[in-house]
Amino acid sequence: MHAIRVRIGILGLALLAGLAAPSTATADTTPTATVEEQRLDGAVPQEILRRSGFDSAAPGLARALAQAHSYAQAERAVLRRGSLLWRRAVDRAQGRGPADGDLSRDDDRPLYWARLGMTREVRTWQPGFGLSDGQRTRLLSELEITSRGQDAVRYPHDRAVRRILVTGFDPFTLDRDIRISNPSGATALALDGTTIRTADGPARIEAVVFPVRWQDFADQTVERALRRWLPRVDLFTTVSQGRASRFDVERTNGAWRGGFPDNDGIGSTETIPVTDPATQPQWTSTTLPYQAMTSAATGRFPVYDHTEVTEVPAGGGDPVVRPDGPTPGSSARAGGGGNYLSNEIAYRATLLRDRLGLHDRLPCGHLHTPVLEFGAGNTDPATGTVTDPAFVRNRLDIIAQARAIVTVAADATFDEVRNR
Repeated sequence: MHAIRVRIGILGLALLAGLAAPSTATADTTPTATVEEQRLDGAVPQEILRRSGFDSAAPGLARALAQAHSYAQAERAVLRRGSLLWRRAVDRAQGRGPADGDLSRDDDRPLYWARLGMTREVRTWQPGFGLSDGQRTRLLSELEITSRGQDAVRYPHDRAVRRILVTGFDPFTLDRDIRISNPSGATALALDGTTIRTADGPARIEAVVFPVRWQDFADQTVERALRRWLPRVDLFTTVSQGRASRFDVERTNGAWRGGFPDNDGIGSTETIPVTDPATQPQWTSTTLPYQAMTSAATGRFPVYDHTEVTEVPAGGGDPVVRPDGPTPGSSARAGGGGNYLSNEIAYRATLLRDRLGLHDRLPCGHLHTPVLEFGAGNTDPATGTVTDPAFVRNRLDIIAQARAIVTVAADATFDEVRNR
């Protein structure tokens, strides 16, 4: 294990909203697990945890909380265990330390289910000392931040080493198939803390992972995690699972939520809620070098420059699909990445880029990976296994190609800078 260094300053900034929460005692409420956490008790999550060795994470936190006799002690336990979980998942994905089970190392699902076990322990914990609702909220927020790598971004001080930041997502649509893995989350674990070689020299990649929950995004989790880093990196891309058998570089992002249920079973249909909505644009655009990314030979999946959006034209009317991007004055109904959280993270990140005055300096946008598919004989969620050789091969191929696409983007970006 690497040494765990908790950046209290970062966490404090990230938790300003939590610090303002009311301090009603927990005696006034009965803590209950969320819809997402309740899926933990199913046979598939338990098998994934057992076959990866990550079934020890939640019980370990429960024991640490049981030994806590104050909020400060509980907070230290949460910070330490959250950071250890992220580091353990990254180490496992990158071949460091024991595999602890027979699931392939590239699997992102152990991190997801172990984190939910830990958040459920915190959410339902009833300590012997007084714990306010606001304090419990802060503990949960700290656990989310540390176990997603959001406080663990580290770049060398040497500016000769370029800086790249990528993001991934948790698994989702679990009520359709609870076995699902998310290749973007697996890519984040595989790339975090690694160095790639570019034509301009070495580049360090750091990665973080985000939840698939509307409310977290409305609460500015994306902006809090990224605001510090966007002015300091040389290339940034959000990554999520998209369409079957293809990568897409999404050209345009729209300011609209389409209502598809999230991991807590909640839908949201509205304009994406951001700060200062009076200056909120309907559309934002990628500044990634999409021509280079789509023309290079990076792997077995084709890579497309995806320009289609859905809009309500200026003056009103029914939504219209535009294959070549939005028309002037239109209102967004779907960006290139749709109108779910893939589109929203791309919209929020590129809007933040623009509000920070980085549009012309920072290559920033969204990459959609192929859908991660099980093998041909393992497609029925009710009777299928949690993994198979084709499933592992597909995930490894997606990770490898995502790394290659990021390298192409870095080469194109740094070459342009060098030739200015």
